Amino acid sequence: MKNNSSDALLSFLGLCRRAGKMTLGCDVVKESMVKGESVFVLTAQDLSHNTEKDIEKTAQQLGIKVYKLWYPKEELSIALGKYSAVVSINDKGFAKKIMTLTDRHNEEECNL
Repeated sequence: MKNNSSDALLSFLGLCRRAGKMTLGCDVVKESMVKGESVFVLTAQDLSHNTEKDIEKTAQQLGIKVYKLWYPKEELSIALGKYSAVVSINDKGFAKKIMTLTDRHNEEECNL
């Protein structure tokens, strides 16, 4: 599902990381969720089943949405400049734009 909006999403995710509004990595993302910093979490398409279950369990307990991207770990990592399959978006402004780029705003109401 490659198109201009997916290229824009990867670019925007890189910008979000450079702005310091993102947390990368399973353990650090879980910590970010517990601290209340996380607006929502994104996971790579090929995230391991056990890691996915672990992230989803923590997110569900804390009422945080988790969205699975259509990018594999490698492609996501290249855009972010660091290897990671799990990211937390920690800013409402960035979160709103990411929702727009993923077309999630059409699928469900997002109260950001």
